[in-house]
Amino acid sequence: MAKQKKTPRPKAQTPKGFRDYFGAEVVERAAMLEAIARVYHHYGFDALDSAAVETVEALGKFLPDVERPNAGVFAWQEDEGEKPGDWLALRYDLTAPLARVYAQHKDDLPTPYRRYAMGPVWRNEKPGPGRFRQFYQCDADTVGAPSVAADAEMCAMLADCLETVGIARGDYVVRVNNRKVLNGVLEVARLSGEDKKTERGIVLRAIDKLDRLGPEGVRALLGEGRKDDSGDFTKGAGLDDAQADVVMMFVNANDVVASKLEGRAKEFDGINIVADNYREASRQKYGMAWNHEVLDHLGVIIGSSTVGAEGVEELRQIEALLSAQGYGPDRIVIDPSVVRGLGYYTGPVFEAELTFDILDDKGAKRQFGSVAGGGRYDDLVKRFTGQSVPATGVSIGVDRLLAALRAKGQGGAPTPGPVVVTVMDRARMADYQAMVAELRQAGIRAEVYLGNPKNFGNQLKYADKRGSPVAIIEGADEQAKGVIQIKDLVLGAQMAEGATLEEWKERPSQFEVPRSQLVAKVRDILNGAG
Repeated sequence: MAKQKKTPRPKAQTPKGFRDYFGAEVVERAAMLEAIARVYHHYGFDALDSAAVETVEALGKFLPDVERPNAGVFAWQEDEGEKPGDWLALRYDLTAPLARVYAQHKDDLPTPYRRYAMGPVWRNEKPGPGRFRQFYQCDADTVGAPSVAADAEMCAMLADCLETVGIARGDYVVRVNNRKVLNGVLEVARLSGEDKKTERGIVLRAIDKLDRLGPEGVRALLGEGRKDDSGDFTKGAGLDDAQADVVMMFVNANDVVASKLEGRAKEFDGINIVADNYREASRQKYGMAWNHEVLDHLGVIIGSSTVGAEGVEELRQIEALLSAQGYGPDRIVIDPSVVRGLGYYTGPVFEAELTFDILDDKGAKRQFGSVAGGGRYDDLVKRFTGQSVPATGVSIGVDRLLAALRAKGQGGAPTPGPVVVTVMDRARMADYQAMVAELRQAGIRAEVYLGNPKNFGNQLKYADKRGSPVAIIEGADEQAKGVIQIKDLVLGAQMAEGATLEEWKERPSQFEVPRSQLVAKVRDILNGAG
């Protein structure tokens, strides 16, 4: 008889592009979500928790930027017996579900409807360093407000969120543009019309990669295409030189303005004409004049384009509204390089970028980059209602923002572990549980050791591994005398590293107190009173 093969054990590993989060990381993220939620709530937004699963039809083809809507999402088809059912998918972001929610419940919601939402989203894309297939977003949106005052409010709120979570002023900038301006540029570049849809998509994605590829890389994608360092070739938009020149005048607007303000006019050749740090210094130096010069420059590029002129005027209004509230170019700046990659934006777009330097894997300095973005999307709800509904919103990448704070050395302090009540006698578990109950009722995090209590040393090792500040010990002798032993684990560790005998005697890390003083003495230790 043939020997039956054993079923192989599954590998204990996370799927590619996903990761697990443990205690301190989860607590740190929860604290950031709470801080951002306070800002959103302070601005008058209400919370919404929509379903994590949507129909692929509801998500739409906008999100993955491909013709097949389930190419960029995790999707499956329902089994409904003899015939296939609907395609369902994990949500790709938090905006598309909002469009569905608003269309479904609009008669019961106020107009404008102002909501915020927080939670994980999933993208079926190629993972990379720091790029995961599941990550948290933190969104706020206003649906039903056509005024650019709603867009200006998003920019101001985004700046407030960054400062609330610990990004100092000067370490970030919120960059604002308008897709109408870009549409005007594309019109001047002879790229309007349905027959140019493919080329327009390539141009938008190329401009959106400016920070990563630089002007030369963008220029290559406007033409025949670009080969990256790995040898992979990306097909370009196939524009002629005249068309590409118009687009690059738009892309390099910041450099042109910086050069003009400094009186350093140079021949424009579609290449980066000033260094990024020079451009940023110029923006800081000239303040409001910077935004005004950028807007004037955009007015020249869009020429007689009606939609382009409308976009420039909206940017002027946003700049004026923000200035009236005290949000100057030190925090929010007009920047034509911001286009946002998703296809549903119809007006103002904005992106929050962190400007401080970090070290990459090779030890080279680089800026951290974008941590949030958003814009106006007046046609997204129309897919459900048939009528255009104005909407604008912002999305904060919480995981990237946490990574940025850690890179800057501003990660949250380690969360102290619980007070551990050790077990000296299994038969007296009720007594130990009573101690824990007292501590918890006093607001002190605590637990009873629930492993094998036979080896007392293992109990203390467990407490150390948990990062516990205090261990409580009560054996038969202590119970008979009505006392407990309290071990200050933090002080003990500190003194073990280099304490003298006199210091040990002066402040022992373990001492005896009456059982009735359990809560008071533990609280003293936690408060640093010893």
